[in-house]
Amino acid sequence: VQLVESGGGLVQPGGSLRLSCAASGFSFSNYRMSWFRQAPGKERELVAVVFGYGGITNYADSVKGRFTISRDNAKNTVYLQMNSLKPDDTAVYYCNAALQFSAINYWGKGTLVTVSS
Repeated sequence: VQLVESGGGLVQPGGSLRLSCAASGFSFSNYRMSWFRQAPGKERELVAVVFGYGGITNYADSVKGRFTISRDNAKNTVYLQMNSLKPDDTAVYYCNAALQFSAINYWGKGTLVTVSS
């Protein structure tokens, strides 16, 4: 099983980034896919989630209206489009795959997003 995040980097406040998470080794469409983040000195927090079927999504209040999560089941990839970025969005962003009604879940190694002028 692998989850490989990409797309992080340095961006100015107000800018945009798109993160990608390429999955392999499990039945992607059966899993709930999420993005978490962890800022320095803080606990890891849920940013956004998209369910396997139907594309139902949910977001943390802090990113609603700015971030969009999506998935492409044909490409086994989940995305996080981040707009109007703020310095408070600076964190390592992690991809997570979780099997519904199960304790099975997988993590990527993370990608660093830095929002700074």
